[in-house]
Amino acid sequence: MQPIQLERHYRNMAELFWDRVGKTPHLEAFRYPVGDTWRSLTWKQAGERVRKQACGLLSLGIAREERCAIWSSTRLEWILADTSILCAGAATTTIYSNTPIEDCVYILADSKTRLIFAENVEQVAALRVHRDKLPDLVKVVLFDGPPDKEKDGDWVIALADFEALGEEYAGQHTDALDELRKSIESDDLATLIYTSGTTGRPKGVRLVHDCWTYEAESQDSLDVVDVNDVNYLWLPLAHSFGKVVLAVQMAVGFSSAVDGRIPKLIDNLAVVRPTFMVAAPRIFEKAYNRIISLAKEGSPIKYKLFSWSISVGKEVSRRRRSGQEPSGLLALKHMVADKLVLSKIRDRFGGRIRFLFSGSAPLSPDIAEFFHATGMLILEGYGLTETSAATVVNVPNSFRFGTVGHPVPGTEIRIAEDGEILIKGPGVMRGYENLPDQTSAVFSEDGWFHSGDIGQIDEDGFLKITDRKKDLIKTSGGKYVAPQMLEGRFKAICPVVSQIVVHGDRRNYCTALITLDVEAITAWAVENDLTGASYEELTRSDKVRDMVQEYVDELNRGLASYETIKRFAILPSDLSEENGDLTPSLKVKRKSVETKYMDLLDSMYQGALESM
Repeated sequence: MQPIQLERHYRNMAELFWDRVGKTPHLEAFRYPVGDTWRSLTWKQAGERVRKQACGLLSLGIAREERCAIWSSTRLEWILADTSILCAGAATTTIYSNTPIEDCVYILADSKTRLIFAENVEQVAALRVHRDKLPDLVKVVLFDGPPDKEKDGDWVIALADFEALGEEYAGQHTDALDELRKSIESDDLATLIYTSGTTGRPKGVRLVHDCWTYEAESQDSLDVVDVNDVNYLWLPLAHSFGKVVLAVQMAVGFSSAVDGRIPKLIDNLAVVRPTFMVAAPRIFEKAYNRIISLAKEGSPIKYKLFSWSISVGKEVSRRRRSGQEPSGLLALKHMVADKLVLSKIRDRFGGRIRFLFSGSAPLSPDIAEFFHATGMLILEGYGLTETSAATVVNVPNSFRFGTVGHPVPGTEIRIAEDGEILIKGPGVMRGYENLPDQTSAVFSEDGWFHSGDIGQIDEDGFLKITDRKKDLIKTSGGKYVAPQMLEGRFKAICPVVSQIVVHGDRRNYCTALITLDVEAITAWAVENDLTGASYEELTRSDKVRDMVQEYVDELNRGLASYETIKRFAILPSDLSEENGDLTPSLKVKRKSVETKYMDLLDSMYQGALESM
């Protein structure tokens, strides 16, 4: 596919940020929680904080492209630190807040990080133990809590003292940041994002200033969001999906309410009342399960009204997707359904959502249609860390459920003979840090990046992702099965599922590992005479198994025989990031899960007939 041409205006992220501060100094840039209240920061105030911190880096001798890490959850301080690093001409090394110290030390050493912004004293204590392995790390800036001067001396500095240091430097070097802004080249390193991956050690993806300014300008050119929008930002900013949102925000100028605490998400939506939100599919799946469960908890009459309203909403969704508006009796039905049910669902998201963005993993088309039926459009997109996240997107005036949309302006997509998606454009990484052989392995001789994903482009140019190339199952009978497709369908029809991992590579049939959503199965238990049973007891219940079997049978009815799930097991606990089952962006680490439960998987094949 030939790329749409894009007019470019910025060479580096410092130009983009300071231009935004100059354009809308008094508009709200960020909203952030302090206790039980929310406070606001204008672009001008954000600029003042960034100026202090950037000059703080310069005062400590941080040079162009030298690495400065951020080890923190999603919060205002993360954003200010990252922007300061970019404006100082240095490069950000991103580290997830829950990264084990061994991996953190590896990332810091591999990147030769000179300074790290740490979130709390516990992280500082962990770094202190491994200080001898980090000869390049000269300073730690602490977000929360006082430094331990007795143990660390000047090695650790509080954020307030760091900003004071920068303010003093700025007074003595008034033109320092302006000169830097002019000197930073578009191909200077901006960010090292270490991919969480599903196996092995993380690889540092080299993303330059041109990657982020390109993403910002290409997304801005689509006119999807504007300066009056309010974004709810909970995504991990160590991930490219979160980072690209920050870049687009600088280009467009909308406000972001920032809080990375996922348990606070629903409560915060009601207070912040955002106009859009970016999330991983797991968030929408959990919301969908919760909505269905709550509806079933009501009286039979209320559930019948809920089901009728959703069916009306889906018919309106189908009409609108074909370019028609509901009229006559359908319009009247929709008005009633919206007043009684659909608007109540939207209110759970704050009542002002214009659209939602989904990325980082496949979203079931059925779940997308459900939300659209309620009046909330989920726009699915596609990208990788290696392509600065936003590579292909659906937009409000051109979207198709089950696809990830069209390439963003300036990006080119091609499908290889084996179905792999190849990508070329300014957002593509410049390579893996210290891994020239692995870099060469993912680029063709003529510069195309091999995504590792399998896809197809339909007659209207929409890209559909069918699976990860390495995740495709080839049964012992020679048939190929796309597990993500099966998993997405099952999540759309089974309201109590949390995760499903389809297995069957080099086996004679497919099996599945299934986990249950805690809230959904607890509500189901109350309605089915199992009140008080623990989660683990429910996973062993014959009644629960029979219920899940009905949904598996429903899934199988729409599949070819070789794709069907012949046997399944319900795991005694849900998959989690803490246990190494999920990535920070909530994707299942398929190989890790299969390895962990291989004995259980093997047991589902023991004594089975080849004819199954």
